[in-house]
Amino acid sequence: MTPEEARLVLDQADCLYTRDAVEQAIDRLAEETAAALSHSDPLVLGVMNGGVVLLGGLLTRWSFPLQIDYLHATRYRGATSGGEHLHWLARPQTSMRDRTVVVVDDILDGGVTLDGICGFCREQGARQVTSIVLVNKANPARDPAITVDYAALEAPNRYLFGYGMDYHDYLRNAPGIFAVRGR
Repeated sequence: MTPEEARLVLDQADCLYTRDAVEQAIDRLAEETAAALSHSDPLVLGVMNGGVVLLGGLLTRWSFPLQIDYLHATRYRGATSGGEHLHWLARPQTSMRDRTVVVVDDILDGGVTLDGICGFCREQGARQVTSIVLVNKANPARDPAITVDYAALEAPNRYLFGYGMDYHDYLRNAPGIFAVRGR
């Protein structure tokens, strides 16, 4: 995909949530999760690259002690559909043993990536694993056993981008949450 093609996709996309609507949803999410996490000395793991925008938003709204690390695990690798296996590009360096671990990602879609990451955290000895996403997508193909603890927004089963979510490695920085026209 070229930058020109990415601009065309953005110009033709359907805006599901404006920047203001997303920021208000992140405000609500931060307040709700702070109440649950503020006394747990959490280790917050940002899932790269998609979770970086939500992570930054939460960190500037949370005012309690926490530690932060990141991981990079993907099934998409720039494509618009995921492969079968989780591909690890970077694992967290901070010990999870006996910790409350908070996994922050962009979207719960099929759930395989988030489920694999949370399973990894439990294998590393996390006492509790809490998952937070910006968008919980209504994907009828997702295993109903795969859920998320907190989501800022709900979205239909369409291909989404913006606020961390990409389209062919572009448009993560789109000023809202958009659905690709026709998808």
